[in-house]
Amino acid sequence: MIESSRRNFLTATGSLGLAAATPMTGARAQAANTIRIGVLTDMSGPFRDISGPTSVVATRTAVQDFGNRGFNVEVLVADHQNRPDVGVSLVRQWIDRDGVDVVVDVPSSGVALAVNSVMRERNKVYLNSTAATVELTGGQCSPNTIHWTYDTWMLARSTGGALVRAGGQSWFFITADYAFGHSLENQTMEFVRSAGGRVVGSVRHPFPGTTDYSSFLLQAQASRAQIVGISNAGVDAINAIKQAGEFGLMRRGQRVAGLLVFVNDVNSMGLQIAGGSVCTETFYWDLNDRTRAVSQRIVANGTPGGNRPSMGHAGCYSATLHYLKAVADMGVANAKASGVDVINRMKAMPTDDDAFGAGTIRPDGRKLHPAYLFQVKTPQESRGAWDFYTLLQTTPAEEAFRPMAQGNCALVRT
Repeated sequence: MIESSRRNFLTATGSLGLAAATPMTGARAQAANTIRIGVLTDMSGPFRDISGPTSVVATRTAVQDFGNRGFNVEVLVADHQNRPDVGVSLVRQWIDRDGVDVVVDVPSSGVALAVNSVMRERNKVYLNSTAATVELTGGQCSPNTIHWTYDTWMLARSTGGALVRAGGQSWFFITADYAFGHSLENQTMEFVRSAGGRVVGSVRHPFPGTTDYSSFLLQAQASRAQIVGISNAGVDAINAIKQAGEFGLMRRGQRVAGLLVFVNDVNSMGLQIAGGSVCTETFYWDLNDRTRAVSQRIVANGTPGGNRPSMGHAGCYSATLHYLKAVADMGVANAKASGVDVINRMKAMPTDDDAFGAGTIRPDGRKLHPAYLFQVKTPQESRGAWDFYTLLQTTPAEEAFRPMAQGNCALVRT
């Protein structure tokens, strides 16, 4: 699926059709003064609710909030089907045929790392919001990439560390068998062990397509681990946690920890299942007046079923808005000429928006903002729809993410 939309949300047209309908000189002038944003996402797979259509709406809301600053903005949309080859093909087509200047979102770490290489090769801007692999600011860091919203180190430190401190000394992991799952499992294991806990076992499930977690849950049950770490995301996390409840792991004294759980996942599971668990996000729609305001604007622009934005969606909004500010600062012609120059301008400018508040971007491409440890409310505690979280702990921006010196990023080696 590929879609293109104008700034005002009211018309949708393919970029080729737009060019054909305009005189050649006018088309060239318009193209030269038009920034094209490609939202590469999961429109129909396991990450649809935590990225997908709501990421598209969040990106368009950022364009709307940016306003008219003397240049045009178009938003294109494509579904990468959680396949790196499909993602690479779509991005090459966007750049070569459609003149896309920046790619946003990109759930699935395997796809994200593949796209990362293409954007560097073509000197375009890549703003990743929904993939979690720390490699984007580590061994595969790029001068063309900013990793915006969260990563596995942050998740492991906040959720894993908190559970060990709360008495969860023994762990068993059920992990999605791809780059993101491996990274999240490994990072959490490191925090568990450094805090004095121990890992008693782990098992990996195929990705995508696993719907029956019974054999994996039986192994977790037999391990007698105090904490069963669910190292996957999206529909996989929902199914695994739901089935853990059906198997009675919690009734038998084991605690199930979703290591990457979004507010949209909690909505799908329901508070009866998710209530009492803990999770980490860098954004919550009901955190403060600014997050409530931006969430209201995003939902008003047409999220499916009134879906509230998660941290991934907020990252698409925030990254797009900061990118457009950088383009306005340096000029469209300069921005289109070099993705590296745009990234450098974005790093030099402090960030500030309704989703994350004030922040900065490190030389390795890591966007910094606080991380929040939440406890999911029980049905009795919730006041209504989407009232899901109680804030337990805030990790300051400068402590929330892996120290730059530990990342082995070539951009900051001395």
